[in-house]
Amino acid sequence: MKYTASTPEAYIAQIPENRREAVQKLRQVILENLPQGFEEGMNYNMIGYYIPHTVYPQGYHCNPKQPLPFMNIASQKNSINVYHMGIYAKEDLKHWFVEVYKEQSSKKLDMGKSCIRFKKVEDIPFDLIGQLAGKISAKEWIAYYEAAVKK
Repeated sequence: MKYTASTPEAYIAQIPENRREAVQKLRQVILENLPQGFEEGMNYNMIGYYIPHTVYPQGYHCNPKQPLPFMNIASQKNSINVYHMGIYAKEDLKHWFVEVYKEQSSKKLDMGKSCIRFKKVEDIPFDLIGQLAGKISAKEWIAYYEAAVKK
């Protein structure tokens, strides 16, 4: 599903009713745990958490007009997805997430390089997503990003 919202609130209002509460709860847990230096807004037609140009003026190398992305929440056709660039860029963070997920959930983890998919809202480990959101500071994320781009 593609949404055309310009604010996180408008995005949530557009998604199917049976997902609104879960997406709102994901949003809240991320905001409560996200370190200082990140900002919330709409990014790539999803609710995004990124380093704004006021903190990192260079922006995202693929499109410098975009702020440096970090996390996103999306309601897709068959799932609610959490995108976290840190689990793509930092192998030890991905390993931590996979291990803790196994300890906290009996459900099979459906995960891509940076995407964690939840087909059922009751399977979302909100506390774990909050912990994940708080694992990397804005300064650390910029350093990981710059090291990766320079390769």
